[in-house]
Amino acid sequence: MGSIRQNTRQLLPDWRNLGVLLRALLGVNLLALGAALVEAHTLRGWLAVFVENAAWVEPLLFINLVFLMLSRDLLWRCRPRTGQAYVLLFAAFSGLLLQDSWRFLGFVQVDEPIWRAVLMSLAVAFLLLVYFELRSKALSPRLEEARLSALNARIRPHFLFNALNTVIALIRSDPRSAETALENLSELFRALLHNPRELSPLSAEIALGRQYLELEKLRLGERLQVSWEIEVLPQETLVPPLMLQPLLENAVYHGIESIAAGGEIRVRMGMTGKTLKIEVSNSLGDANAAPQHVGNHMALDNIRERLALYYDMEATLEHGVKQGCYRVHIELPCRIHNFSVFD
Repeated sequence: MGSIRQNTRQLLPDWRNLGVLLRALLGVNLLALGAALVEAHTLRGWLAVFVENAAWVEPLLFINLVFLMLSRDLLWRCRPRTGQAYVLLFAAFSGLLLQDSWRFLGFVQVDEPIWRAVLMSLAVAFLLLVYFELRSKALSPRLEEARLSALNARIRPHFLFNALNTVIALIRSDPRSAETALENLSELFRALLHNPRELSPLSAEIALGRQYLELEKLRLGERLQVSWEIEVLPQETLVPPLMLQPLLENAVYHGIESIAAGGEIRVRMGMTGKTLKIEVSNSLGDANAAPQHVGNHMALDNIRERLALYYDMEATLEHGVKQGCYRVHIELPCRIHNFSVFD
């Protein structure tokens, strides 16, 4: 089971994440801009000073980011503070190396002290590490809030009552189906107790979705048609828990139940490069008819928030009506190893 219960990773972000790289680039350049405003003797001269600072900062920044991207997994295996210490040491070393190289090439004065470059590199790296650590601690409570929101939004009360009524009706006429329905219902509520800090295998999410649809099939009968189109995917693929079932529940509640003749739910999953694509679509009723259930997008908002917590800017969720069907399309990185939600 993939876990995002972090130690080192809570202190060190995922340096291969686009959001982390953008924040690092923006943060360092803002520091360079602030230093230029302080160093400039006149307000008009700050731009020239900023360009001069950027000429030294940018190469150093890219060297460090490349190192951190390549050594991310090794740093994650270290003790928390040890990993941070390695980052600071490399920042100091790279600053020293760059200063010495520029002195050799004649870009800086020979008598300029090297310790200034080391201290500047250490200061910038330290500030970035402090920022990411504080950000991770600020995001931790949001995970628990997202979990509470998930408990309220996932299994709606009306579904529980309908499922129990279906089981009661089947107890005498079809005891075996009633037993299977209770087992499926038990699995659904067991999934609600899943720790939100632990990623779930995609195969488990698919199995949970099938169990949910089997329960609804008992109630809706032939009105509910389901089509699964799943490409061959790595069995180790990990995704946020309770991501698929709420989409299926929305499709039943806002789509199929509103159509007297019933309709079809289609689930498509596939890979494009290292991107996992998930699409859930459902039939729509008469466009002129008043909807039976007005949605508030609670489930979609919850999923979007958790995708942002897990993947930052690397995951997307889009939804809307297309070709007579309501579609929800999710794209997220295909992960098979542990990674950090904190960045």
